[in-house]
Amino acid sequence: MALVPYEEGRALQDLRRPTATYRFAGRNVRIQQDWERHGVAAVVWDAAVVLSAYLEMGGIDLRDRSVIELGAGTGLLGIVATLKSSRKPFCAHVTITDREPALEFLESNVWANLPSELHPRAVVKELTWGKDLGNFPPGAFDFILGADIIYLEETFAELLQTLEHLCSEQTVILLSCRIRYERDNNFLKMLKGRFSVNEVHYDYSKDVHIYKAQRHSHKDDF
Repeated sequence: MALVPYEEGRALQDLRRPTATYRFAGRNVRIQQDWERHGVAAVVWDAAVVLSAYLEMGGIDLRDRSVIELGAGTGLLGIVATLKSSRKPFCAHVTITDREPALEFLESNVWANLPSELHPRAVVKELTWGKDLGNFPPGAFDFILGADIIYLEETFAELLQTLEHLCSEQTVILLSCRIRYERDNNFLKMLKGRFSVNEVHYDYSKDVHIYKAQRHSHKDDF
């Protein structure tokens, strides 16, 4: 589940707003938030906004690709990925995942923001890192997306196991995060031990980094 520590300087009233609205893929995306019931798992964090905007820059073509989001939280990133790739007949198939306790809230945001004709192109599915991998074909995804999922050191091994299971030689992993603690850098070191990793974008205004990772044997760009 996409939980992150409370961010210094972010007003508590912002976290407790019932909705957050963004403009992506030519549409208003209105995300329900529920701090009182679900805490930080139900808040849109800057890393999701920055990676969503990065997808909109146009350098990444998701059409006719298989995409999975890990630790989706409110679902903003997966929604944007689905909308971004929706030009027929080359729509992507987007799998939006989180742990079981987050799914009902996640589904409500996804289906409220996707037009009915795109519902068959997206699926919300349970994925606990390292535990539900048999429900996902190995190496079946072209893109793996994650926003602010690097935060709990005890989940790092399971996250790496999950990434390795989902990756083929051609898969591109895009992870966005704010580096808050030394453990965040420790995860990046672990990631570099198994993948080729490059920082591809930095948002100075939000202090959010985007990293691209691929298997070591794959050297091509997007």
